[in-house]
Amino acid sequence: MLIVKSKYKIAKRLGAGVFDKTQTQKFALSEARAKGGKPRGGRRGGSDFGRQLLEKQKVRFTYGISEKKLSAYVDEATHAEKPSVALFQQLEMRIDNAIYRAGLSQTRRSARQAVSHGHILINGKRTTTPSQMVKSGDTLAVRDGSRMSPLYASLAEKAADQSRAIPKWIDSDMSTLIAKITSEPSYSTIETGLDFPTVLEFYSR
Repeated sequence: MLIVKSKYKIAKRLGAGVFDKTQTQKFALSEARAKGGKPRGGRRGGSDFGRQLLEKQKVRFTYGISEKKLSAYVDEATHAEKPSVALFQQLEMRIDNAIYRAGLSQTRRSARQAVSHGHILINGKRTTTPSQMVKSGDTLAVRDGSRMSPLYASLAEKAADQSRAIPKWIDSDMSTLIAKITSEPSYSTIETGLDFPTVLEFYSR
């Protein structure tokens, strides 16, 4: 698991979207006051290398993975017909991210913990590997023995309060804590806020 000690400091450099903890109105207001209406900027961010590095770090921290793991995903994606789409789908279809996207966890970090602790089933079988890949047709569920734990007791209510949108490639039922992968996710820079082509540029240097 990726350990991050200073999330607020990193989010100020990379953007609030990299961590669930910083996607709040309070953080946004704090940033607005700190900037005083002026954009942040540094010498490194102005170069091609700096731009590529920032995008790479955004992806790494957003999905909570190590540099080694991201590099491995990039290596595999470069052999695909559409590398940017392949990289995006690899990250999105990790079981920890799919659990988060389905609303079965409040954050990606808690999703990783849920998988690691054996709370999650894929097609009825327990998994403890957060990086395990899901595919279209897979069914994800919270294990029966875990449903009464504080982690899941009020999950449906919390999800409703947050009104986080479930992506089209997942059919999620919060009343039963079951989700089904109905298709592969479609990549869109606008929707994700992440620039995967630029990340690939970074690793192709």
